[in-house]
Amino acid sequence: MSSITNRISVLLPVPVDCAYTYRLPDNISVLPGQIVRVPLGPREVIGVVWDDPPDTLSEKRIKDVLEIFEGFALPDDLRKLIDWTANYTLSNKGMVLRMALRKEEALLEDPKIRGVVKDGPDPERMTSARKRVLDLLEGGLAWSRSGLRDTAGVSMSVIDGLVGQGSLSTLELPLQPVAETPLADFKTNQLFGAQIETGEDLKNAVSRAKYDAVLLDGVTGSGKTEVYFEAVAEAIRKQKQVLVLVPEISLTNAFLDRFASRFGVRPAEWHSDISQRKRDRIWKAVMRNEVQVVVGARSALFLPFADLGVIIVDEEHDGAYKQEERVIYHARDMAVVRAHLNAIPVILASATPSVESRSNVEQGRYRCLRLESRYKDVALPDITLHDMRADPPEKGKWLSAKMVIMVNETIDRGEQALLFLNRRGYAPLTLCRTCGHRFQCPDCSAWLVEHRFRKQLSCHHCGHNEPSPRACPTCENTDSLVACGPGVERIAEEAKEIWSDRHIVVLSSDMFNGIAQLRRELDAITSGEADIVIGTQMVAKGHNFPQMTFVGVVDADLGLAHGDPRAAERTFQTLGQVTGRAGRVTGTGKGFLQTFAPEHPVMQALATGDRDTFYEHDLNQRKLVGLPPFGRLAALIVSASNKPDVLEYARLLARSAPISDGVRILGPVDAPLAILRARHRMRLLFQAPRGFDVSGYMRAWTLRAGAPKGSTRLQIDIDPVSFL
Repeated sequence: MSSITNRISVLLPVPVDCAYTYRLPDNISVLPGQIVRVPLGPREVIGVVWDDPPDTLSEKRIKDVLEIFEGFALPDDLRKLIDWTANYTLSNKGMVLRMALRKEEALLEDPKIRGVVKDGPDPERMTSARKRVLDLLEGGLAWSRSGLRDTAGVSMSVIDGLVGQGSLSTLELPLQPVAETPLADFKTNQLFGAQIETGEDLKNAVSRAKYDAVLLDGVTGSGKTEVYFEAVAEAIRKQKQVLVLVPEISLTNAFLDRFASRFGVRPAEWHSDISQRKRDRIWKAVMRNEVQVVVGARSALFLPFADLGVIIVDEEHDGAYKQEERVIYHARDMAVVRAHLNAIPVILASATPSVESRSNVEQGRYRCLRLESRYKDVALPDITLHDMRADPPEKGKWLSAKMVIMVNETIDRGEQALLFLNRRGYAPLTLCRTCGHRFQCPDCSAWLVEHRFRKQLSCHHCGHNEPSPRACPTCENTDSLVACGPGVERIAEEAKEIWSDRHIVVLSSDMFNGIAQLRRELDAITSGEADIVIGTQMVAKGHNFPQMTFVGVVDADLGLAHGDPRAAERTFQTLGQVTGRAGRVTGTGKGFLQTFAPEHPVMQALATGDRDTFYEHDLNQRKLVGLPPFGRLAALIVSASNKPDVLEYARLLARSAPISDGVRILGPVDAPLAILRARHRMRLLFQAPRGFDVSGYMRAWTLRAGAPKGSTRLQIDIDPVSFL
């Protein structure tokens, strides 16, 4: 009979919050982190041997481990990060593990690549397709079948036919590495002024191999990337792994090119646009320390690095680092936690740092390295505020006369202009002038946005789409539908009327069939093919357009128009980033902000370039009312398929809240999006002093209230970023 000593705890990537106990075969041992296959009900799943002590259940209730995958294990720091993240965010530990663990296919040996080589006579009948194939194989070159097919532009039957006739032979090709080894000194960048000292500081931080949180606060165009590349180079010299987080995959192509220019090769990429097979290979290579640098979106934080030396969070202020579904976490904050667990430096880089990071600097939690001037002392753009109350555009137009004049002056000099509006589509609302009908999403409490280029009405919250109507569905009038307010497509329509002979490019995330097309457009802008660029928030993120000297913001007040406590910070960051695209090379950049509130602290800070005054003002405002970083918040969203169930459980939650000094419970009230994906939603907001154990309070609170029943669901967001 087996003893309790051969029992182990196994955490499974399923919605459970604890590890299950399994039995090992006699004389077999495993270490925490190893990956195993175990039974779970009627199916078999893979899991990870966890550090928790096994249960003392009766022997009959314990099932056997089915297989141990030798050579596959999650490192200690990643397991600790999973535990920490689950505990802090109140997520099921198994769901956090799911972000770090691949499917069983990733544990298998990579399949060989089938290739072909020419080692026989030419075919009796030569076609143009066959000739293209044979030309590529000239000189004894071996190609993969799929690569040859795509490059030659032929069908696979053409290649199979040549094999069948003996012109080509098949063979197995070795797999290429997922990423080649970068060279620390392939091409060193010439740093200037403060960049030199800052780069040395970051190199020394990597050399010390101790936890060190550094905010790299540099104005747009100050060369932050080149500076933190010094930290990357030092890690490469010490044969340590590097993780660089970026907020959007659209940023990675230009970044990868810059990386290759500096280090000779591209790093490994990690984001949703990478195929599952390639992600499996990267995951294994990272675990085996065969990949030295990974650049990726927030999910790259949970890769199983074998010997991590530094973490870099680029554009650390960006809201895309917050995951809002399933496991709700902020990748920037979890990056700091992982760096602490690994005893390595973490570098947070931004031209417009988050208020939380600025506060952490003031509190001594982070160090701050500042770059207060652009690379080679290129001048920052001059920002002009245009008061729309005193000088509005013509009726039915959205670009003021002064905006048009400045664009004309820019493109007449052969330079590029950017028109920015942070609103997708043609118009945010379509209504009928005859009966007042408004087009609303059938599954959300949100208006449908017209996308005239696609001839669709779309919901930007649930993805519902329907064809643009020809007539009002209520009164059937065909001439009364009117678009209210501008979207980026409407600005593009107005721009094409004014500059019909100019090359205009529209950049919006919903106008491209995949990231490859978007990257082609970005490359075209960088090369100077476009005269005028019209874009949404995606153009504000880290792009370097050498010939762009003018940025016009159509509605600078847009982000201030609702009661979000972070509205001022977000608006300052977005407008600061987008105007920072102007004059990054020439130093002759201009920004032009159309605003109805030029006196607002955000607008004044942008116009004067006085960032410190804005941060001081915003921090003081938050301190007065106890908002983060001077207090703690948590949002609780109750949802269900019907309103009575939502109301019942939300009220039960409010009644069940434990009494504690300094704690306030606001609500329940309808969430700003009261219906989302056909589910009714109510929100409670929890507020407490800084240092309060929010996670512990939430556990006690939800335990007292009991689990929701039926279709009712409770979602808890610790430290919320969005308030919808």
